[in-house]
Amino acid sequence: MERPWLRHYDRGVPYTINYPEVALPWFLKQASQRYPLRPCTIYRDQRLSYAQVEAISTHLARWLRELGVHRGERIGLALPNSPQFVIAFFAVLKAGGIVVALNPAYRERELAYQIADAGIQTLIGVRALRETLVSLSEYTPLERWILTDDEDLRGLEIWSEPPEKGRALLRSEREMALSELLHAGFEGLPALPILGPDDVAVFQYSGGTTGTPKAAIGLHRNLVANTLQFRHWLVGMQEGNEVVLAAIPLFHVYGMVIAMSVGIALGASLVLIPDARDTDQVIHHIQAYRATLFPGVPWLYQAINRHPSVLARAVDLSSVKACISGSAPLLRETKQEFERLTGGKVMEGYGLSEAPTATHCNPMFGENRIGSIGLPLPDVDCRIVSLEDGITPCNIGEAGEMIIRGPQVMAGYYRRPEETAQALQSGWLYTGDIAYMDAEGYFHLVDRKKDLIKVGGFQVWPREVEEILAAYPGVKEVAVAGIPHPQKGEVVKAWVVPDPGIRLEVEDLKRWCLGHMIRYKVPEVIEFVQALPRTGVGKVLRRELVRMEIERARKDEKAGI
Repeated sequence: MERPWLRHYDRGVPYTINYPEVALPWFLKQASQRYPLRPCTIYRDQRLSYAQVEAISTHLARWLRELGVHRGERIGLALPNSPQFVIAFFAVLKAGGIVVALNPAYRERELAYQIADAGIQTLIGVRALRETLVSLSEYTPLERWILTDDEDLRGLEIWSEPPEKGRALLRSEREMALSELLHAGFEGLPALPILGPDDVAVFQYSGGTTGTPKAAIGLHRNLVANTLQFRHWLVGMQEGNEVVLAAIPLFHVYGMVIAMSVGIALGASLVLIPDARDTDQVIHHIQAYRATLFPGVPWLYQAINRHPSVLARAVDLSSVKACISGSAPLLRETKQEFERLTGGKVMEGYGLSEAPTATHCNPMFGENRIGSIGLPLPDVDCRIVSLEDGITPCNIGEAGEMIIRGPQVMAGYYRRPEETAQALQSGWLYTGDIAYMDAEGYFHLVDRKKDLIKVGGFQVWPREVEEILAAYPGVKEVAVAGIPHPQKGEVVKAWVVPDPGIRLEVEDLKRWCLGHMIRYKVPEVIEFVQALPRTGVGKVLRRELVRMEIERARKDEKAGI
């Protein structure tokens, strides 16, 4: 097949890469040998070196094996961006486990689904989840939880090796402190398994093409490949000299690969920020630690552009060399203003959980084509095929479904053979996204074939929000969809049909949602309507609701409202 995009690669970016037959922890081990004293993590002014993170994660991995964690077991991580996430992530992999990264802000109902679906028996999470985990253990497979918080970081800066002998921990203990494991003795702990590229590394939950949350199976070779693809793409980065601002969540595959894994492959220092919404902290950390690589999402760059200290030119953001923007469309104005403020490059890209995580990106030094998701990465083939048959190639500039083939594409969905067969056909991943390719090989997204909503980089499944709202007294029917937003790209909107004679209040419905789900899933806009548009067989037409919303917004804009 023709690959016109290769002509636009930056000098030094290879067309193809020789991928080592290794597991993902190989990158951490390599960095610990090359840069043992360099900070691997920086968190609340505390630094852990590469040598320390390598040693601590190995020690925790051996304790996980001692506690009964077996090869291929799914281990939940419900942690924010913190040294504990990095340590636990690599410890689980070294122990032969599979990381199932969970949002630590999830409510019980949301955690229950993924714990049950993945069969999670052991979870490492924040101490604030303790009561929730106790409750979950009564009706999910969860048997054991290891808890941590910022207090556990005390003393880790001087950690080299724990005492040879320490308190014996029992396999039967349901609840443990992570700090207890890190400081327990290592005498007699089992050896770690030898991992290969075809072992499973992560389960990453995705809406796929049907909108139902399911676990995309990422093999070690998938994550190793994507890490090296992006390492080679970032030709302006120097090993052992970079600082990555890790503000996007590491429990999301975007942050997990682009911020953490690529950062470690670079031997970079990872500046960890647990809440990207705290723009004050984001700006402070860019300036204080001279961050050079800043993967993010459009709303975050826009928030920095509009921050009072930035508008007053009271901060210096000139250390930033490169930003990778994903998860939502990047507005021209946001990109240009952030580049003006920093002098760095903002490169829009594209990825999905089924190819963890990136498949396309604009070049670092070449043309950044506005409105384009860029060029396929090395070893990635991409086609646009007919929406009618899913096979016939589309012409240049013609929209169709984007399908992808590459070494980072998932092995399939966990226990979803029918949906795996739908997504993976003849070696190609059917993304469910509608796009076109221009004459130079740059790709442009047009629409989503699926109903998945992306809010600030996070996934929201309409059906989940609809179920919560439908349970509120007085709600007859409800439909939920994503509507365009000038800064956030997309927000959640709900159209609610009340029961006859019932008066509902928007704020009451929002409070109800907030009690059952994380904040970003709560509809930002709620509209009361008399009826919902439906097909002949009664299916709600979400896209018709969105179309009417866009049309109304355009009319209001013309009218100056």
